[in-house]
Amino acid sequence: MPTAKPRVLVLGGTGFVGRHFVKYLVDKDLASKIRVADKQLPKTAYLSEEFLNIYENNPIVEFKQANLSNPTHIKKAFEDTTGPYQFVVNLAAETRYGQEEATYKQMIFDISINCAKEALNYLSSIEKYVEVSTAQVYDSGSKASKETDKIAPWTNQAKFKAQAEDELKKLSPELSQKLVILRPSIIYGPADLNGLTPRITCACTYTLTKDKMKFLWSGDLCINTVHVRDVARALWHVYMNTKSTGTLVYNLSDKNQTDQKKINEIFEQIFGIETGFFGTLLSQAAKLNMKSAAETANENHMNPWSEMIKQSGIKFTPLSPYIDKELLYNNSLSVDGSLIEKDTGFNYEHPKVTKDLIEEQIKYFKNLNLFPDFTKISK
Repeated sequence: MPTAKPRVLVLGGTGFVGRHFVKYLVDKDLASKIRVADKQLPKTAYLSEEFLNIYENNPIVEFKQANLSNPTHIKKAFEDTTGPYQFVVNLAAETRYGQEEATYKQMIFDISINCAKEALNYLSSIEKYVEVSTAQVYDSGSKASKETDKIAPWTNQAKFKAQAEDELKKLSPELSQKLVILRPSIIYGPADLNGLTPRITCACTYTLTKDKMKFLWSGDLCINTVHVRDVARALWHVYMNTKSTGTLVYNLSDKNQTDQKKINEIFEQIFGIETGFFGTLLSQAAKLNMKSAAETANENHMNPWSEMIKQSGIKFTPLSPYIDKELLYNNSLSVDGSLIEKDTGFNYEHPKVTKDLIEEQIKYFKNLNLFPDFTKISK
């Protein structure tokens, strides 16, 4: 049985998912101690006041600065004179698109494997080790991918996530008995930088240009989603509700079967803009030189975004409407997230993307003065 109030080690714990997981543990009084190991300090991680207060003032939360691409720092992250950890979650990974393969190898594969190797020294105490991967490891297609479906990563991030998954399963029979791998679809919610936020910032620029926003391909291109609070809940849920019977793999994806059209309809409601799609013929033409097409599209968005940032008196923001060419191909992210419900009793509290949830995401950044003012276009 899991420890009633375990000591929890969160690797990569000041990131997007990490902050929500730490908050969930604190709000529900689930852990006796939470150590957060990350190279990024809480003060520089764009934490809202609510999150920052947890990291700086909650007595059970300890932040330990650690560059987890350095094995020496990994060792220090696990070492604790007050006792070992029962629950370890690895959220440390490069989440930006468009990086070099060498960067992904170091910041995804190497980190995952080296952290797990260090965990081998503590297996007598560790009850569950959770690795957060991505649903982009599946072959793209409109049919919803299940956990047993073909692995054919279509982003460089996913390529190294898939390699890390394979290696983790082979590291140690004892570790594999305690290993759970989660494969979320696009994670969105407050503090999201790389999920739906680039599309949100793109849409916002059209309140300035007044043009029609058109994406490549068609409205039924799947971009399945899961809310960050459901991801945080799932991390704890698999600790409490899975047995050690070998490596377990679960998708995380809501009930919305989110596609481009559903997201654009929400943007129309929030920003008052008109949206559409280029369709297959024009998109296929763009595909022949996707690098050039991506550069043109990003330039069309970056210029008005910069103007809006300037008008709002924002000196710097990590938010950008830039969308890497990897994400502009006709790759459908369709994910079946039901197995975790059937196997463990998990439920999605946010089963669909809504206008209110996207507005909450925008509000998070506006409160930090990172999202510009905009005027909704009146029809």
